[in-house]
Amino acid sequence: MKKFISLGLAAVLLVSLGCAKSPTGRSQLILFDGDKMAQMGLESFETIKQEQKVSTDPKLNQYVGCVADQIIKVLPDEWRSDWEVVVFDSEQVNAFALPGRKIGVYTGILNVAENADQLAAIMGHEVGHVIASHGAERVSHNTAAQMALKLGAAATQGTEYQQATMSVLGLGAQYGVLLPYSRTHESEADVIGLKYLMQAGFKAEESMELWKNMNALGGERPMEILSTHPAPDTRINNLAEHIEKFRAQGVKALYPRPNCRR
Repeated sequence: MKKFISLGLAAVLLVSLGCAKSPTGRSQLILFDGDKMAQMGLESFETIKQEQKVSTDPKLNQYVGCVADQIIKVLPDEWRSDWEVVVFDSEQVNAFALPGRKIGVYTGILNVAENADQLAAIMGHEVGHVIASHGAERVSHNTAAQMALKLGAAATQGTEYQQATMSVLGLGAQYGVLLPYSRTHESEADVIGLKYLMQAGFKAEESMELWKNMNALGGERPMEILSTHPAPDTRINNLAEHIEKFRAQGVKALYPRPNCRR
């Protein structure tokens, strides 16, 4: 009984101490501070650099760096310095940004992002994840889910309902909490990145063209409700809605569009 009470108090304390707001005003559960997440990001980035081939193509690095620099110029003041951008020579269609201000771009995604505007959409999206503390939120939700599982196990320990409770809680943690938040993160990063894209002087509509290109890649996709990413059509519609919304709010380029060439 004491174990059950202590777990319950710990869960309440975690939630009460972890309330935060994302750049879009969404409530967040953040249990890990920025320094801890930055250290995790730095360690992960160093591991990736050791395991993946880093591109030494000067023209390609200049192109990716040109786009990244323009996006970084329009970030909130406290985020405008100390970013490291690395191009990885790989066919993976991927890019990422990590806490600790690290950006990785795989050369494979440059075959999908047909121009600097589309690459800027990717950059804005990935940086948006970092600025919105999505990594910290993701880790926090995993921690909270584990706490819920332990709480459920303690409440039913030694009863005929123990296994059934764990099964239900396990399914709920996977599909009812963690995956929907991942979809939320992706959609929110699209919106945050779109605003950076527009302020940086890139073409907003190219963000939608990017996802048309992604959609054209094909391949099997899980049902959206069980996926960590929104379907391409959902993302395109969300971007179209926010392009109109941002323009109505007066969001515009703060700098001329740069001449970033491959």
